[in-house]
Amino acid sequence: MTVLEARGLSKTYVGGDGGTIVVLDAIDLRVARGEMVAIIGSSGAGKSTLLHLLGALDRPTGGQVLIDARSINELEDDAISALRNRTVGFVFQFHHLLREFTALENVMMPLRIGGMEEGKAEQRARALLERVGLGGRMQHRPGELSGGEQQRTAVARALANDPAVLLADEPSGNLDHQNSERLHDLFSELARELELGMVIVTHNRSLAARADRVLQLEDGRLTQVDLPEVVA
Repeated sequence: MTVLEARGLSKTYVGGDGGTIVVLDAIDLRVARGEMVAIIGSSGAGKSTLLHLLGALDRPTGGQVLIDARSINELEDDAISALRNRTVGFVFQFHHLLREFTALENVMMPLRIGGMEEGKAEQRARALLERVGLGGRMQHRPGELSGGEQQRTAVARALANDPAVLLADEPSGNLDHQNSERLHDLFSELARELELGMVIVTHNRSLAARADRVLQLEDGRLTQVDLPEVVA
């Protein structure tokens, strides 16, 4: 079942000289439940722009995005926000945790904002932190967690609302090798266990090698590539 789809997706900007800069050129992409797709490409190729469009953080110049079979083109901003908050989880290179709150409170935050009763939100957050290997670190604030633990807390937070789609932008870019590999394993497991449609932008070949498909973004177009097996 397809949970995320791009049809003829384009994004252009007007340059300083008045000319048109084409970042994305009529991209088609379908991501199924339980599928992990890695997108690679050079810096400035438009990978983050594509991720923002797929996650309804920005609107395309042309084409459309469908999340859980709903086209965002037809929705007003409030409806897009509601759909995004309900069906899409985001993990970025920087964890963006709230430093004055514990790991447990950070994961509870989107649930409480969404109106979930405190006891149920806490139960859900505890289960997610256990799943990402932080059962013993729930009461620690971000400053008391390692970089890898902070990023795994961010993953748990992204999963709080049980999204159909998880989007990650260079999620291991600031981690050492050992923490990167642990995070990479976690992404691979979560895609299958939770049947998430997952799109990960990365320069890390080890993470890309775990994906079901690897796509390269170049000159505004996506092409499928084969990576040699990477030994961690």
